[in-house]
Amino acid sequence: MVAAIAMVGSGMGDYALAIGMDTAQGKPGDALEFTAASGGAAYIIGPQRSALVNIEASYSFVSDTPDFWRREYQVYPPEHGQRFTGEPAYFEHVGSSASTIMAETGLKASDFAYAVFHQPNAKFPQRIAKSLGFTNEQIAPGLLAPVIGNTYSGAALIGLTAVLDIAKEGDLILMTSYGSGGAGSDSFILKVRKALKKNAEATRFRRRITSIDALRSITPPICAIAARSGCADETN
Repeated sequence: MVAAIAMVGSGMGDYALAIGMDTAQGKPGDALEFTAASGGAAYIIGPQRSALVNIEASYSFVSDTPDFWRREYQVYPPEHGQRFTGEPAYFEHVGSSASTIMAETGLKASDFAYAVFHQPNAKFPQRIAKSLGFTNEQIAPGLLAPVIGNTYSGAALIGLTAVLDIAKEGDLILMTSYGSGGAGSDSFILKVRKALKKNAEATRFRRRITSIDALRSITPPICAIAARSGCADETN
C-alpha cells in the first residue's frame, strides 16, 4: 500500500492496486498450525475526488530483527525466534509505528473511531491496543483473527474491510501492519469521506461465513489518495 500511495501521489499513475494476501503454513502439530489461515484484501488507490476513504498520513518503522525466518528448501517454516517474537519484534515495531504517527499528527487514541492492528492471534493486538490507549470497542470490529485465524500479510487489510463495512462519514481509522523476518510495521491514518455513504450498496456484496472450513468473502474496493499529515480535504 505504501508503494501504491507513492505512485499515485507522485503522479506516475492515476490508480494503483494494493493487495495484501498470504497463506500461513505450519508444521503439523506445531503452534503455528493452530492459527494458520489464508486470505487477503485488495484496495484501489486513486484520485481524492472519487475516494471513499482518504489516507491522511503514513509512517514506517523497520529494523533487522530476526524474529522469524525460513531457510531454502524447508517444507515448513521453523518456530519463531522465541525471545525475539514478542517484545523486540511485534510489540516494539507495531508500538513504535503507531505511537509515532499519532505523535506526528497530534492525534490520540480517543480521536479514532476504530483501530486495526496486525493480528497473528487475538492476544497481541489486544495488548498493543491497550498500551496505546485504545478500548476494546475500538478494535473489536476489525479483530478477525479469533474467527478466521492468522492470514499473515492479509491480516490488517482484511480487518480494515470489516471496519469499513460500518464506518461513518468523518470517522478516523488507525491501521498498523507488521511483517516478520527483517521486521517492519506500516501505520496509516484514514478518514472516511462522504462518498462512503453513496457507495454503501457495495457492502451488500460482502459475504462472511464464520466457519473456518468454509470461509469466503468478497469485499468492495475502496479508493484513497495519498495525503501528507495535515493536508486539508479538498471538499472543505
